[in-house]
Amino acid sequence: MFYADLHVHSRFSRATSRDCDLEHLAVWAGKKGLSVVGTGDFTHPGWFEEIHAKLVPAEPGLFRLSPAAEKEAARASGTAPLATVRFMLQVEIATVYKKDHRTRKVHHLVYVPEIEHARRFARALARLGNLASDGRPILKLDSRDLLEIVLSLGEGCYLTPAHIWTPWFAVLGSQSGFDCIEECYGDLAGEVFALETGLSSDPAMNWRVSALDRYSLVSNSDAHSPAKLGREACVFETAIDYFAIRRALKTKEGHGGTIEFFPEEGKYHLDGHRKCGVCLPPEETRRRKGACPVCGKPMTLGVMYRVSELADRPESPLSPPPRAPPFRSLIPLHEILAEAHGVGPQTQTVRRKYEELVARLGPELVILESLPLEDIARFGSPVLAEAIARMRRGQVIRRPGFDGQYGTISLFMEDERGRHAMQGRWFPGADFPAGSPSPPEPRNPGTS
Repeated sequence: MFYADLHVHSRFSRATSRDCDLEHLAVWAGKKGLSVVGTGDFTHPGWFEEIHAKLVPAEPGLFRLSPAAEKEAARASGTAPLATVRFMLQVEIATVYKKDHRTRKVHHLVYVPEIEHARRFARALARLGNLASDGRPILKLDSRDLLEIVLSLGEGCYLTPAHIWTPWFAVLGSQSGFDCIEECYGDLAGEVFALETGLSSDPAMNWRVSALDRYSLVSNSDAHSPAKLGREACVFETAIDYFAIRRALKTKEGHGGTIEFFPEEGKYHLDGHRKCGVCLPPEETRRRKGACPVCGKPMTLGVMYRVSELADRPESPLSPPPRAPPFRSLIPLHEILAEAHGVGPQTQTVRRKYEELVARLGPELVILESLPLEDIARFGSPVLAEAIARMRRGQVIRRPGFDGQYGTISLFMEDERGRHAMQGRWFPGADFPAGSPSPPEPRNPGTS
């Protein structure tokens, strides 16, 4: 079994960290416990040259850092050479075009097994737009035609629709998408076999739409900085091999499920209007006919709303479709540490504690998913062990995201951590406080 994060960006994409280079991606993949990581952005001329110079072939269709790049990564990070991390050639493509009298904005993930495939793909797209302007190029091209180009590249090349529910830039998005995959990809829709669900939804939400049953549901980080790697990821029970990964997604044999955000943390989970601080569930949005109760302008319809529009199954109770793999929702370790220590997630305290834990206990995903709580309490702290125990049980406090604003997932009530820590009452497996009130929701003026 191994973890893979197959949607990543380089420093050549807009709004990304300067550290999004191959060496830092490899270092952080090791810290997270990822065996395979997407390269991101391989159509960008500058990034393609770095890929060509710094990666060498490994298992079929996969690449690793060259010995020189490995040494540079080790020197910069102070860790041993990262010989186990593999890269898959991947790029996100944004297509914007008119279809059925509407402007469509759909993002796609493209995967290829060979450098020559990547070179030919970039050459084909260069005729349609400026690939050097952004690592995630925006092209005036029908989604169906993009898929045709991908399929023409050669054996093993494939396309996965990206973050399918995002309102503005997705195949099923409320603002510019379609009502089904077939409407988007036309006669080639049968060549699509996997869908990326995005940070604002999880598999259980997608199970409400029976038309999606035939697809493998995948999750990836869409990381714009190396530290964000693995916040969502795929689990595979195959050989570490490009073609084995592709086959697992196409057949569902060897696809071991996904690591998820709690979907409420995603920034488009519920409906709302950020400017007015309004966040509403779908039923209230429908009652208000989509209008913001403060200013009267249209609200951004979130992922939950869009899922409910297309759903043909009830929200609850809901059993997984046949052959659906499991999933588990996790909170990134730095967020847990921040809450446990009562500081911000970007503080030096959190960075130091994170590095200490990974060095002593192993990769982040192992700590979050499976490491015995006794070990976490002994080498971390009882507070941290209790936080992770609650997360594993799904006993979390949720404040949903909306209209581009991330939600928050909390594990302790206000002042609870300090009060109980002082009384020495923290221990792994402690019960979640009975009757704990939820934190206040975002301001929702006028709700009756």
